[in-house]
Amino acid sequence: MPSSRSRGWGKRKWRSSRRVRDLYPLIRPLLWALPPERAHELTLCALEAGLGGRAHDPDAPSLKQTLWGLDFPNPIGLAAGFDKDGRVPDAILRLGFGFTECGTVTPRPQPGNPRPRVFRLKDDAALINRLGFNSGGLDGLIARLGSRERRGIVGINLGKNRDSTDAVADYVEGVRRAAGIADYLVVNISSPNTPGLRDLQEKAALDTLVEAVLAARAESGALPPLLIKIAPDLGPEELADVAEIARERGIDGIIVGNTTIARPASLKSREASEAGGLSGRPLSAQSTEVLGAVYRLTGGAIPLVGAGGVASAEDAYAKIRAGASLVQLYTALVYGGPGLVGRIKSGLAVLLRRDGFACVSDAVGSGVR
Repeated sequence: MPSSRSRGWGKRKWRSSRRVRDLYPLIRPLLWALPPERAHELTLCALEAGLGGRAHDPDAPSLKQTLWGLDFPNPIGLAAGFDKDGRVPDAILRLGFGFTECGTVTPRPQPGNPRPRVFRLKDDAALINRLGFNSGGLDGLIARLGSRERRGIVGINLGKNRDSTDAVADYVEGVRRAAGIADYLVVNISSPNTPGLRDLQEKAALDTLVEAVLAARAESGALPPLLIKIAPDLGPEELADVAEIARERGIDGIIVGNTTIARPASLKSREASEAGGLSGRPLSAQSTEVLGAVYRLTGGAIPLVGAGGVASAEDAYAKIRAGASLVQLYTALVYGGPGLVGRIKSGLAVLLRRDGFACVSDAVGSGVR
């Protein structure tokens, strides 16, 4: 029987992530009865209202690591796309994530592509989106993050405006303005939903961009780690170019990867033919394979973040063994709910112990060395 403290939860903040986890099976049908973006907005509003709760179980010591001078309590992060405008970073961290990433944010506000633009592939535990960097712009995000107490690791994912005639200038502005408030910065050049964006992954364009954003960071007077986010669709030569530039220019990290434009033959959902980027379970093997390739190409010298199809402790562990120091998820949260974070962390600690690894960093790249 519910305790007196748990009664009337609608009038007060939930105090335990366990309540969120237990209620999610009841809430999910209501959320899924709504269009995806409406359900997403409702979730953000709930988090803003303090209804997210807090994970009270401490993280296993084996999950802790220090990267770029930042102390990560665990390697599981929320990927960009959920909290685009920096509305709820602290509520996300309270759910048990080791870090979170706001954005993608563009210099100026823009509405993104016409709706509908997000599609649930329920039979595949996947999503397709063609949002197109819908963003409230840098001004709002910087104001919100600038007013928060700096507790917990929060990154900012940067993009370009759709109608911009100078992509490099957009990223330079983002780096210059966000460097002082971000724990790390991500230059997103891999979304398939902004025309011409992925062209920035080509060698000459990427080299020019990386040189410019590193200079902008230096000029800002702040030195947060600067990462690039690449697509899982790059071929061997393209990956080699990315690795070469990252090493020569001194990029701090690489996120592998974004959504894919591929459509695996295994997809069952009727929405699979929708245009946009595919995320979720069908992306897992592809993104892990590309991650391993980047790890080999960089010789393990650059920290990598593994994203794409992470829905379990086993998925996260596969990414780590393929070379990821950190792991991000998003789509799996739609299907598994907030309790998924704790399940992944506890399962990951078990897997590390089973294989004789004292900590996450010991396991990084162990499957491809």
